[in-house]
Amino acid sequence: MPVNTRMSGNEAVAHAIKQINPDVMPAFPITPSTEIPQFVASMIANGEVDTEFIPVESEHSSMSAAIGSSAAGARTLTATSSCGLALMWEVLYVAASNRLPIVMAVVNRALSGPININAEHSDSMGARDSGWIQIYAENNQEVYDNFLQSYRIAEHKDVKLPVMICQDGFITSHAVENITLWDDEPIRQFVGEYEPEHYLMKADETMAVGPYAVSNYGMEAKRAQAEAMKNARQVILDVAKEFEELTGRKYGFFEEYELEDADYAIVAIGSVCGTAKDAIDELRRRGVRAGLLKIRVFRPFPDREIAAALKHCRAIAILDRAEGYNGNGGPLGAEVTAALYKAKAKAETVNMIYGLSGRDVRVEDLIKVYGNLEKLASGKIKYDDYPYIGLRK
Repeated sequence: MPVNTRMSGNEAVAHAIKQINPDVMPAFPITPSTEIPQFVASMIANGEVDTEFIPVESEHSSMSAAIGSSAAGARTLTATSSCGLALMWEVLYVAASNRLPIVMAVVNRALSGPININAEHSDSMGARDSGWIQIYAENNQEVYDNFLQSYRIAEHKDVKLPVMICQDGFITSHAVENITLWDDEPIRQFVGEYEPEHYLMKADETMAVGPYAVSNYGMEAKRAQAEAMKNARQVILDVAKEFEELTGRKYGFFEEYELEDADYAIVAIGSVCGTAKDAIDELRRRGVRAGLLKIRVFRPFPDREIAAALKHCRAIAILDRAEGYNGNGGPLGAEVTAALYKAKAKAETVNMIYGLSGRDVRVEDLIKVYGNLEKLASGKIKYDDYPYIGLRK
């Protein structure tokens, strides 16, 4: 039977790893993801899992070892944050282009500089075009559930791409919340055994991994990656449906909260969505038709589905926990705005930056955002630039 308990987001990921029992985990510690390899190492020492843990000298080495392990046919994972993810940059592309189904727990933290250890999406958003699938969580339950689904997505024959399972540093990674854990055996059956068709240690097959791609073939390899990312869309939904049948918890590309009849909507990723839901509840009591579209899957980006869900709104605020330095705001703002433009949506839109370096976002801050959306829709205000929420004067 499912067990109701309390644990942090990092503990939830570690418990999911315990239930999956992957073959190999190379890792290097970096705040706030350090607890994940720490927990796994303790599980190995206690005989709870038989994962091979590889201590390495850097995050670049961690991903390099993960590539070698996965290429050899082992189910592989690692974990990192912030500058650790940045140090992996070169080999992130190698992992994706080699079509290796590695899973990485990313605990989102601001990239330097200035040096900061708190929640921000600049690390994973910086890697958004590296060819990795990216799935984000609002809370501890979701990061556990997302991790349980990750290998089913990554290892699917039509996908074969690495996956980042992302959560907000400290906000969910270290905060303790109520959570439901599923029984070990049904989870093991759901995840299944990893049986790769091609791998380096296969005795009767000769193959190369990561060869030089001459001009005649390199472009086709990139197109094959793009097709795999497209295939991942349906696989993500299929795996989520099967997970719902097992656990009763429903997932998709995104969650709609009071969105069906909303005049004013926020689009956001991660833990801020819980704050937005509280703001919406208060505004609904006042008769304001406010709603939320919470992005779960950022890669592959569900552009058509997002545009369809927002098409009836009068005004939309797209919230980014990362700067894009592009003149129009952050990466989520750019993607959603493009999706709405292609769909010929008529809603007024504004991109807003929030929560950089762990800056708090309160319910009253988001109530004010909805109030400004109402003014934007009626022409009472106009944005010539993208604003920051909670910026000190």
